Amino acid sequence: MSAVIAAHGLRKRYKQTLALDNTSFEIQPGRIVGLIGPNGAGKTTALKAILGLIPFEGQLSVLGKDPRTERDELMRDVCFIADVAVLPRWIRVHQAIDFVEGVHPRFDRARCERFLAHTNLKLSSRVKELSKGMIVQLHLALVMAIDARLLVLDEPTLGLDIIYRKQFYQNLLEDYFDEDKTIIITTHQVEEIEHILTDLMFIKDGRVVLSATMDDVGDRFIEVMVGSDRAEAARALKPIDERQVFGKSVFLFDGVPRAELAALGETRSPGIADLFVATMKGTYA
Repeated sequence: MSAVIAAHGLRKRYKQTLALDNTSFEIQPGRIVGLIGPNGAGKTTALKAILGLIPFEGQLSVLGKDPRTERDELMRDVCFIADVAVLPRWIRVHQAIDFVEGVHPRFDRARCERFLAHTNLKLSSRVKELSKGMIVQLHLALVMAIDARLLVLDEPTLGLDIIYRKQFYQNLLEDYFDEDKTIIITTHQVEEIEHILTDLMFIKDGRVVLSATMDDVGDRFIEVMVGSDRAEAARALKPIDERQVFGKSVFLFDGVPRAELAALGETRSPGIADLFVATMKGTYA
C-alpha cells in the first residue's frame, strides 16, 4: 500500500534558522498521526510543506503528488483546519457554510446541515454570538462535511475548555474517521489525543526523533520505579531518562525487556506526555 505522505531529506531554512533538517518520514493511509514537538521544532513548517504553502528542498509526495507543482489538484483531496479562532466573528453560520462550499469541491452541504440540525445553532447566528461549544459544533460540521482523503489539524481545539476539546475529538473519531481517511494532528495537549492516535511522531530541531505506531510505543518504552538500593542496577541498563518521584527514582527505558525491569521495581507504560518530556529534555535549556 502506497504511503499517503512520503518525505525524504526535507530541508527548509528561514534566514539563520534551519526549520527542517534533512527530515524523512512516511505516513500510511487510514492512520491518525500525532505530530508532536516543542515550539520552533518544525511542526508548522512540515505542515506547510505538506500543504504546498512553502518552497523547500528534498523529496515530498502527498497522495502521490508533489505539493510544489500539483497543489491545486492535491487540495481537492486535502482539508486543513487550524484552531477554531480562525472563524471570523462577524460571519454568520450560513455564510461560513457558503464559503467552505465555494472553496472545497468535496464539501457536502446537505451533510453539514444534517449535522447542524442536531444542535442549537441557527443559520442566521453570527460567530460572535455563539458560545465556544457552539463554535466547536460549527467547526465539526464544516470539517465532517468535507470528504477529504487527508485531514490536517493544527491545534484545532486551541483556547477551548476540556469539555469541548474532548467533544471535538470524540466526534471526529465517531462521525468522520474511516479507513479511507488519514488524519494528522498537532497539539500541545498530548494527553487528550493519546487514546485516538494510531501513530506517533516527535519532531525536534527540524528532525523526526521518534516515529512509531502506538502499539510499538507500548512495547518499546517502559518505566520502572525503584528504591535507592536498586538505582545503580537500573542505571547500568542505560535508561533514556531518570527523574525523582516521592523519594524514589523513575527510569525510562527503550527496548529493555519488561521482565528484566520488573526485577528492579514496579513497571508501567509511560504516557505520551512523559515520553515527550524525556525525549525533549534540554530543548528549553
